[in-house]
Amino acid sequence: MERASHVNRTSHTHRRSTVRQRTVAALSAAAVIGAGVAVVTVGSASAATTNLVANPGFESGLSNWTCTAGSGAAVSSPVHTGSGALKATPSSSDTGQCSQTVSVQPNSQYTLSAWVQGSYVYIGATGTGGTDPSTWTPGASSYQQLSVNFTTGASTHSVTVYTHGWYAQPAYFADDITLSGPGGSTTPPTTPPTTPPTTPPTTPPTTPPTTPPSGGLPKHKVTGYWQNFNNGATVQTIAQVQSQYDIIAVAFADATTTPGAVSFTLDPSLGYSVAQFKADIAAKQAAGKKVIVSVGGQNGTISVRDSASATNFANSVYSLMQTYGFNGVDIDLENGIDTTYMPQALRALSSKAGSGLIITMAPQTIDMLSAGSDYLATALKVKDILTIVNTQYYNSGSMNGCDGGVYSQGSVDFITTLACTAIQAGLAPSQVGIGTPASTSAAGSGYVSPSVVNNALDCLAKGTGCGTYHPSTTWPAIGGAMTWSTNWDASAGNTWSNGVGAHVHAMP
Repeated sequence: MERASHVNRTSHTHRRSTVRQRTVAALSAAAVIGAGVAVVTVGSASAATTNLVANPGFESGLSNWTCTAGSGAAVSSPVHTGSGALKATPSSSDTGQCSQTVSVQPNSQYTLSAWVQGSYVYIGATGTGGTDPSTWTPGASSYQQLSVNFTTGASTHSVTVYTHGWYAQPAYFADDITLSGPGGSTTPPTTPPTTPPTTPPTTPPTTPPTTPPSGGLPKHKVTGYWQNFNNGATVQTIAQVQSQYDIIAVAFADATTTPGAVSFTLDPSLGYSVAQFKADIAAKQAAGKKVIVSVGGQNGTISVRDSASATNFANSVYSLMQTYGFNGVDIDLENGIDTTYMPQALRALSSKAGSGLIITMAPQTIDMLSAGSDYLATALKVKDILTIVNTQYYNSGSMNGCDGGVYSQGSVDFITTLACTAIQAGLAPSQVGIGTPASTSAAGSGYVSPSVVNNALDCLAKGTGCGTYHPSTTWPAIGGAMTWSTNWDASAGNTWSNGVGAHVHAMP
């Protein structure tokens, strides 16, 4: 996203695109698996000295295990060892997660492992008192082992271990789930709780609700960036942001002298008091909207590249959430993102803020060309807590699409083929959003009319409105659309939000 004047933006974008586009041809389709995927091992499971998991091989059915939305079942084939294994079937609204709470000791080291088979299979642990670990494999045609390590916090006496697949993917299998380490002082319950702490509906709606639940978001979301600076676009208060926007990203939080930490201060030139700003945020939230803080932007210098800076990032963002009432954070780092420590920072933030945390991202197209690209690899590592990724389909030149063709910005094909890439790499369709400028003044290049955005959404969701590229399948749950910015939208008479916003919200 851009803070500079139109002239400066254009020259900056051209310079950066020219350099970065030289790498596009070197990106292979084989990189779709990419960074962040666990190394897997084929063979026999090694004996664990102590296994704290009860019924680890599902020889006693689902005893001790809780599976969301009735997704799990014990089966006799295929198994890794013994006579039983878990088969869990995700749906379009559920990942097929099966979990068990296990007693542990504080300040102790543990290894969680499992043998899994299927596409997009995850294992992990929550409630560890530190950075909750997880890992996954994008595809295992036979049983393969996943493993993660973690250390419990000073007051941690139990953790929840889990395995899950991914939305609308085929059933997966898991067996011989092991948690190795010192046992806790109490024994976990012999039967799982009647319902897990948060139980999704046993069957998804056939039609989405006409209005989101209190404090929630609609199935298809409209995101807009609000400028905390004056660059010639209409100066707005949060209260003046058009009502079509479901997520308002306040741009931007800035780096501090502490590595990884961010701060936010209202631009004095706006004449906007802190008290009114907070009140306007609260009013938007009362109307069912989310207001988040965006970090970075074109000129942002925030760097999260080690554990200390990851902790500083999480702590500082959480502090801003408490101070201003933000619902979460948007990651808009346009000078690179670390695929190890940004996920660590976001998980640390999630452990502080809880399940209501909104996490969005706004990568450039070059950063989303394969699962090995920095932003897409990061998104895949945190997709269990990720709300939506709104790729900037502008200031881009030409890019490779998911079908191997080369497409130029400013077209339906450019948007749909690159959105397809993100979905095929493993993001849920609901996590993929279309980012476009609100007007020709809002970006150096790549502006498209609202009708092009709407056609791209329809092409992805139902196969209509496509250009020359037609997806081999459709994704009715496609996430929605984003624009830079609400201010430029207002300058253009709210043409973008009236055209795109109304279309997004009318989608089934």
